[in-house]
Amino acid sequence: AIYGKGGIGKSTTTQDLVAALAEAGHKCMIIGCDPKADSTRLILNRKMQNTVMDMAREKGTVEDLDLAEVLLTGFKNIKCAESGGPEPGVGCAGRGVITAINFLEENGAYGDDTDFVFYDVLGDVVCGGFAMPIREGKAKEIYIVTSGEMMAMYAANN
Repeated sequence: AIYGKGGIGKSTTTQDLVAALAEAGHKCMIIGCDPKADSTRLILNRKMQNTVMDMAREKGTVEDLDLAEVLLTGFKNIKCAESGGPEPGVGCAGRGVITAINFLEENGAYGDDTDFVFYDVLGDVVCGGFAMPIREGKAKEIYIVTSGEMMAMYAANN
């Protein structure tokens, strides 16, 4: 999992790292765990993709979703998904992360052929849902993208 304060460069760092691994022949996946849903834009070469939470709202429930609607393939066959979040001012974005990861897992998004799965996680929010990749053992390693700025260090220490 890659954590960091919003705007610090974690999404760009994650996508660069995943692109390099894919160039080296590894099968990779990025799961964006940020309500802004911009964790996969460089890999997909477009602004934004449909998020699990947006599609669940549109269809009625997450059970009504088809994996192909939210799991896209980008540069070098990198699989991409975005959790999304609730409508602004309503609900918990961390809950959206939990819902999205569970949906992807239950519907076979994590194939045996996947070498690396990266979770691009917002790190400056103190919501338990954003800790899900760590708490439930989904992330084997954690990297924090930070700078020497006080708020970046504060977010890294949270």
